[in-house]
Amino acid sequence: MSADRPHLLYVTDLAYPARGRRYCDEDIHLTARLRADFDLALCHPLDAAALMEDFDAVVVRNSGPVLGYRKEYEAFRERALVLGTRVYNPLHGRGDMAGKQYLLDLTASGHPVIPTADRPEGLALLPDAPEYAVKPKAGADSIGLRFVPREDLAGLTYDDVLVQPRIDFRYEVSFYFVDDLFQYALYAPDPRQRWVLEPYEPTGADLRFARRFVDWNTLDHGIQRVDACRTPEGELLLVELEDLNPYLSLDRVPEPVRERFADTLVRSLHTFLTA
Repeated sequence: MSADRPHLLYVTDLAYPARGRRYCDEDIHLTARLRADFDLALCHPLDAAALMEDFDAVVVRNSGPVLGYRKEYEAFRERALVLGTRVYNPLHGRGDMAGKQYLLDLTASGHPVIPTADRPEGLALLPDAPEYAVKPKAGADSIGLRFVPREDLAGLTYDDVLVQPRIDFRYEVSFYFVDDLFQYALYAPDPRQRWVLEPYEPTGADLRFARRFVDWNTLDHGIQRVDACRTPEGELLLVELEDLNPYLSLDRVPEPVRERFADTLVRSLHTFLTA
C-alpha cells in the first residue's frame, strides 16, 4: 500500500445470493473507481473485525443482512469503537443500522410512514386492513416476513416483531443519497416485481419527502436509500430508511448518473477521512 494514499477496507459479500440483482457487479464497479484515489482491499463481513486495524477506514457496502451473523456484527461494531476506526456509514445511524425501532418512533411522531406497532396495545392505532405484515425487528431483505389476518394478531408473540397494515400501493420508489446530496431515484412500476426498476424523475414534493428522513437521520456522511410506496390516493409513505448497506441498483441508471454517483462517493470519502 502507498504511504500517501488512504487505506480503505471495503466490506462486501460477493457471493450473497440476492434475489433479482447481483451485489458483486455493483461492488466491482465501485471498487474500480475507488482504486483511483485509495489503496483498497476487499473482505467478507465476517473478516472485517480482524482486519480493520490496518486501515484508515472501513467502507461497509453490500455485506448482506446481519440477521445471519448478528453476534459477529456486534463484535465488529464494538471493535471499531474501541480502536476508533472510521466506519462508512458511521455507526450512529438511526435507520435500519439500529434495527426497526425507527419505524415505531416515526409512527409515534406523526411522520408519513406505514403505521407500525410492536405490542398488542398498539394494534388499535393501526388502520383496518385485510391483512397485516409481520416482520422481525432485526430483519432485512424480506427475511421472516409473513402476512396474517387481523384475527391472528392477538396470538402473536411480540418480543421481536413489528406489525404493519398491508398497504395497497401503486408502486414503490427509492431515493438515493450520498451525504445529504440527492443522486437519483428508481421505481418499480409493477408492485409484484420489486427489483424490476426503472429511472424515476422525482417532483419537488417527492424530494422534500425523502430529504426529511435523511435530515432526521443526522448522518453527516454516508450512503442512504429512502424507500417509499405511493398509495392509491397519491401519498408517499416511508417503507424503509436503509443506512447500513443499501443496495444501489447502479445497473439501472444511465452511465453518466452511475459515474457521477461514484465521483460523489469519492469526494464524500475524502471529506470523511479528514473530518
